[in-house]
Amino acid sequence: MSLSSSISSSVSSSTSSSVMAEPHLREVADDVYAYVQPDGGWCLNNAGLITSGGRPALIDTAATEARTVALRAAVAAVTPEPPRFVINTHPHGDHVFGNRFFADEAVIVSHEATRAEMDLAGLHLTSLWPEVCWGDVSVELPSLTYRGALTLHLGDTTAELMHLGTAHTRNDTVVWLPRQRVLFTGDVVMSGATPFCLTGSIAGSLEVIEQLRALEPETVVSGHGPVGGPELLEQSAGYLRYVQRLAADGIAAGMTPLEAARASGPGPYAELLDSERLVPNLHRAYAEARGAEPGHWLDIEELFAEMVTYHGRLPACAA
Repeated sequence: MSLSSSISSSVSSSTSSSVMAEPHLREVADDVYAYVQPDGGWCLNNAGLITSGGRPALIDTAATEARTVALRAAVAAVTPEPPRFVINTHPHGDHVFGNRFFADEAVIVSHEATRAEMDLAGLHLTSLWPEVCWGDVSVELPSLTYRGALTLHLGDTTAELMHLGTAHTRNDTVVWLPRQRVLFTGDVVMSGATPFCLTGSIAGSLEVIEQLRALEPETVVSGHGPVGGPELLEQSAGYLRYVQRLAADGIAAGMTPLEAARASGPGPYAELLDSERLVPNLHRAYAEARGAEPGHWLDIEELFAEMVTYHGRLPACAA
């Protein structure tokens, strides 16, 4: 089943009628904010803001023009200065499509491979949910990139940008504020939503989360969902270990990833949003159990289409 046929047959049932809370900016430490977009499902990402010393930095943007305009207004409500830096944690459109609305005033920063992947992917995400009102979004590529680590000095706040390995994608950036002990994880960690390793790694995510645990953060701002503490690291890691166990059992039983997902379901993680991600996650775990390297190429369209088959329709995107 092709991705395009999956979408065309499912688009009519892909919207959600539920009413969600409004996005909000929450101060999580002195001069540090989390911008949370409930309910944290598909394309409803979080962003971050650092206002220390009059040199604001924004961590990620939003998926659509309207959502980015709302983010920009929220930023302006707490600081007179526009962001001088916009940090992209990874290349997915819900975190980067709003870049263009800050690009005239800000330097956009990312890992070098994030920039390359953004350039390659373009606006592909918009084709998955054509009914979404994306607005006048475009791909505004970062003008400053790094490889292993980069430190931004924002007044008296030090922001450490780190690429710790393949996790949600092959080029994730986490942002660590050691003085405030605040960690922005991007989509390496989810809060109340199912982790997703479509282009990344199950095993790699676990290794990266172990490194994040060693930082001993007090506040964790994940890529989606409510702000929390280090328990968010444990929740994501627990789910990923569950996927590995299902993969081992499925391989032993001669089941495909789709069959294993149907036989087991999300189990103790059924309360997490977007449980259909189990199918591509199992494909990753199967490949790694058979010796594939983290981030090994898999047919992404095929995996997404199989997820749609498992779900029975295109997952709802409320962007």
